[in-house]
Amino acid sequence: MDTIHCRGVLFDLDGVLVDSTPAVARVWAWWARKHGFDADKVVREAHGKPSIATIRELLPNANHEVENREVERREIEDVGDVVPLPGAVELLKALPLDSWAIVTSCTRKLAEVRIGTAGLSKPRHLVTSNEVTRGKPDPEPYLKGALKLGIPAAQCVVMEDAPAGIRAGKAAGAQVVALRTTADDAELRDAGADWIVDNCAELTVEPRGNGEEFLFLRRRIKQSRTS
Repeated sequence: MDTIHCRGVLFDLDGVLVDSTPAVARVWAWWARKHGFDADKVVREAHGKPSIATIRELLPNANHEVENREVERREIEDVGDVVPLPGAVELLKALPLDSWAIVTSCTRKLAEVRIGTAGLSKPRHLVTSNEVTRGKPDPEPYLKGALKLGIPAAQCVVMEDAPAGIRAGKAAGAQVVALRTTADDAELRDAGADWIVDNCAELTVEPRGNGEEFLFLRRRIKQSRTS
């Protein structure tokens, strides 16, 4: 089996650890119809970015904070079919708490609700849209995640499903494993993914030596790019 060497892991939340796609689609489709936009297009554009960024882009003259609070409220209430994605629970349990962080475009309140609803291990380190000035695809979220771990981003692996998040991870200097939960392989490769997998179930992890480095064992992973 091939391997990926790293000291830290930075996980996106939605589409990587948690399947919230139906809830996200319902809320953003409602919002799009309310403002006269194409629902499918808005749902695609909103994925992987802070909700307020999408609102600012599409409604530059609106009260962005009010709109964002309403989107957040509806997403928090719509968790009936939010579930963990394959392998997510097991992979988090295999990693020491100090070696991983969740870095999400959700607000902190929404992230905590989805983490709890999906039954994931509670992260010791969490970066949300509330803690950053510039969201994905800017590298700031992943740089802050690496800082929380006390590990250089270049020694971390980012787990992402959205092109915006992949670009953020690469811009931060990390290796990126992309999941086929949201975009097709061509989009993932174009965004810069180093590897592509179906889900977290394709990865296992072993501690090495003094515990400073971890070894991801790749199973059935198709490498997306060659050096």
